[in-house]
Amino acid sequence: MAVRIGFLRAINLGAKRKFPKDAVARSTEAAGFTGVATHLNTGNVRFETSMRSRTRIEAALEAAYEAEAGFEVPTVVFTPDELRAVAEEAGRLGRELGGEGRHYVSLLKDEPSAEAVRAVEARSSAGEVARVGGRAVHLLLGENYHEARLTNAVVERHLGVATNRNLTVICALVDKWC
Repeated sequence: MAVRIGFLRAINLGAKRKFPKDAVARSTEAAGFTGVATHLNTGNVRFETSMRSRTRIEAALEAAYEAEAGFEVPTVVFTPDELRAVAEEAGRLGRELGGEGRHYVSLLKDEPSAEAVRAVEARSSAGEVARVGGRAVHLLLGENYHEARLTNAVVERHLGVATNRNLTVICALVDKWC
């Protein structure tokens, strides 16, 4: 059985999209996945599966989550090696570009085209930097995320479905599950 890590998009952000981590775990198990664990209430789930296709895994999870929660829950799945590589790239970028502000990572459902990568990275400025590596977009921002121009919404406009985590959560998940 292979370990996978799922990231649920846009849950527990408002009154209408509540999906507690216990319900996430329950519905992940109901979909046939084993070794299920969650981290925080922001849609991070670790599980084991014999399925090989990321697309099939995501589809099975999304169907189970919609059945449980009553709304669509786009889900992005990474292997432990892929997530570890995201954290390592974050460290490299922090050293290269300076770690003055906040570092967020938008995790992408699909690999972006070179043209889309250029479009997102072109949105960078002196105070906000976007760097794309595979299915991860590193957003190095100022101190206040809510005032940033480079947001997950900008990423999604150019690159498709994405879910955002701060670097602290990414590193905690790598330490815990990778």
